Amino acid sequence: MSSSQAESPACPSMLIAVVQEQDAEAACQALSRLKLTITRLPSIGGFLGRRNITLLIGLPCDREQAAMEALQHSCRQRVEYIPVSLESAPMPLTAPTPVTIGGATIFAVDVEYYEEF
Repeated sequence: MSSSQAESPACPSMLIAVVQEQDAEAACQALSRLKLTITRLPSIGGFLGRRNITLLIGLPCDREQAAMEALQHSCRQRVEYIPVSLESAPMPLTAPTPVTIGGATIFAVDVEYYEEF
């Protein structure tokens, strides 16, 4: 390995966290306090079409639990109301229906190899 390549930590992993746009700044600050490197990617949810942020977080396995706890404390669920058509109504009517959104969706992935240069 050349001197420009970084040594891989033992047991590297990556968390892929999809968080609501409203929680993105708090999540990034919480992860930065843990001295973790974060890459932010804009994304859009498939169900409601709302803006999200996908965070790529590379870390050693022993820091995974701390990162998960930081995300859990900084990303919260909310109840929003979306209009749903009433099929039994004689005319087109909608009723507000509560939907729980937010929190974080987190994927943990083992990293076989990576390089920094």
